[in-house]
Amino acid sequence: MTILTSARLRYEPFADEHFEGLAAMNADPEVMRYISGRPETADETRAAIARVRTRWEQWGYGWWTLLDTATGEVVGAACIQHLGKDPANPHEIGWRLRRASWGQGLATEAARTLAAHAFDVLDAPLLCAVRHPDNAASQRVMDKLGMRYTGMEAWDGDRVAVHALTRTEWLAARA
Repeated sequence: MTILTSARLRYEPFADEHFEGLAAMNADPEVMRYISGRPETADETRAAIARVRTRWEQWGYGWWTLLDTATGEVVGAACIQHLGKDPANPHEIGWRLRRASWGQGLATEAARTLAAHAFDVLDAPLLCAVRHPDNAASQRVMDKLGMRYTGMEAWDGDRVAVHALTRTEWLAARA
């Protein structure tokens, strides 16, 4: 399984040793406000870790735990997966941070690192992100990444804003 690093973060595939940090983050109603609308239980976090392991085995990528390189603390989670968890769909990028890590540029750092991995290593032709329409912080990260707003769509019974970035656009912006 792939471990990545950036200036302030170490990206490790979800594992049991990340449970406490992930569970604490996912139990925070403010963190989950735009994701599921409710805190996640410890059992739901355990089940998510198990599901993610299966996706890593199937696809070779999935969710990474974001660790602060200076302290080793869990500061968030980020992913490359497929929209709707269906490999027939385009790649999706996503992230969440514990509240104490908001406003420090870590989501943007993680998004750039994972976009580079998706385009340079996985050879993804297209990267999409979905967000709750009111989630302005995620929209700012998507904008910094160079993603374009493509419209509103229905996902899991909710209306979400969809953003996209092609490999060509990514490479042109890096040139």
